[in-house]
Amino acid sequence: MSDRDWSEQNRLVIGEFRANAGKVGGYFADGDRYVVFASVVGEPTNPAWYYNLLANPDVTVEVGTEVFPATAAVATGDDRDRFCDRHAAQHPQWATYQTRTTRRISVIMLVRRADAHSPT
Repeated sequence: MSDRDWSEQNRLVIGEFRANAGKVGGYFADGDRYVVFASVVGEPTNPAWYYNLLANPDVTVEVGTEVFPATAAVATGDDRDRFCDRHAAQHPQWATYQTRTTRRISVIMLVRRADAHSPT
């Protein structure tokens, strides 16, 4: 078990997100969905938020100044591999996370729900 202070890590990411108008690493857009990675820098288990999304996939996504409802789904097969390759190409240090763990790092798609409205 890691001695990393995950609550403090989350506070730092949220602070970075809000200070930079919603621009932080760790996710990217793929059409009308966002993709996030449950890497936890290669820790042996998935992060708690991953299990929360499995239990309750209806989420609210905040990107930049936009907030919208979405549904979380685990990416599998070719989708997962394509997302990992793309993310590793953009963030080479991320590719090392998989080498630090025996688990297969989970990839989550946050799919905008039909009841979401884009800003005009």
